[in-house]
Amino acid sequence: MSRVTFFVIASCLLIVGAIAAVAEKFEFIRITPTEVHWRDIPGGHGAQEAILAGDPDKPGLYVVRVKFPPHLMDSPHWHPNARYVTVLQGTWYAGTGVVFDPKKAVPLPQGSLMIHPARAPHWDGSAGDDPVIVQITGYGPSEGGPVDPKQPTWIEVPRQ
Repeated sequence: MSRVTFFVIASCLLIVGAIAAVAEKFEFIRITPTEVHWRDIPGGHGAQEAILAGDPDKPGLYVVRVKFPPHLMDSPHWHPNARYVTVLQGTWYAGTGVVFDPKKAVPLPQGSLMIHPARAPHWDGSAGDDPVIVQITGYGPSEGGPVDPKQPTWIEVPRQ
């Protein structure tokens, strides 16, 4: 074997070894649907959430899922940072502004994306007969607040 060939092979082995060492330092997270741990949202009228990554109450990136039972929406509220919401199941109804009016909510079918700008008032949920699951990605802490603290957090909307 020539010196050049030896040098090329040795270099390749070093590069592959370095890449493998770097890859081992990353933490890959895999979550299958059966591994999603849903928990009831206190006072949430049957709404549930599952934290998949990060912690929405602390600084840093997070990914959560929220499950809305049929005919349940949240009242106008806001969050301090932008949030990226993907509809995974059902039709999610999203409204913007400080006035809650389900007739003005925009229906977003499965596969849709909505970006909530930081501090922008909005309200959303299931206004139909089917449950809805959305996945929210954002940067914490995400705790915002209601537009009107005197209003209930959750609103059961009438069946149409």
